[in-house]
Amino acid sequence: MTQHKQPVSVLVIIHTPDLQVLLLERAAHPGYWQSVTGSQEPGETLVETALRELGEETGIAVTAGQLNDWRLTNTFEIFPEWRHRYAPDVTHNTEHVFSLEVPTPHAVSLAPDEHIDYCWLAWRDAAEKCFSWTNRDAILMLPEKAAGQR
Repeated sequence: MTQHKQPVSVLVIIHTPDLQVLLLERAAHPGYWQSVTGSQEPGETLVETALRELGEETGIAVTAGQLNDWRLTNTFEIFPEWRHRYAPDVTHNTEHVFSLEVPTPHAVSLAPDEHIDYCWLAWRDAAEKCFSWTNRDAILMLPEKAAGQR
């Protein structure tokens, strides 16, 4: 039996104190840029999902205490081309937003089956480059969220 993905995911915005944002280019869709994302696996908490996805997609290993949980969720329609990964009646996903502040832009280790490139951009430029409206909107909230966490 095929295990379907849960329609629950995380979005993790990685940024520096001066709001440089890390974006990853999708391997399956060159030109589609995004922050770290990933679906929750059975038995995981959302924080565990965020930590696992950070490690898998960038090689960044941090503790739960270093993540900022925005307590923000977005619900969006799953692109038709990706719906086969979910149970047949699932059409929408609920995404939970987190952020991680790192001291400076630095090299990351990409998962080649998921991403082919990365870049660090000023937050406004990063927001413009994202293909996902939820990712764009979260990055546009970053100055306020980052200031509130200091």
